[in-house]
Amino acid sequence: EYESGHIAGAQSIPIEDLGSSLDALPRSREIIAYCRGPYCVYADDAVRLLRDQGFTARRLDTGYPEWRNAGRETDTPEERSA
Repeated sequence: EYESGHIAGAQSIPIEDLGSSLDALPRSREIIAYCRGPYCVYADDAVRLLRDQGFTARRLDTGYPEWRNAGRETDTPEERSA
């Protein structure tokens, strides 16, 4: 899913890898978790794990499709090849 398109600047860390990837995340910035839609529970799980580890984190109210459809900045294969 990430390779087919994502929010510009986003970093993909699957939920099963998040716990072992915490050292690579900035503690000085809020982390916004999102996934494919507003009902995806992985973003909620990510926020819970991050907060439990002392990060400032929240969930994006929508998902990637809604972000893209609103005309916000994305990174897609088409944009990378242009």
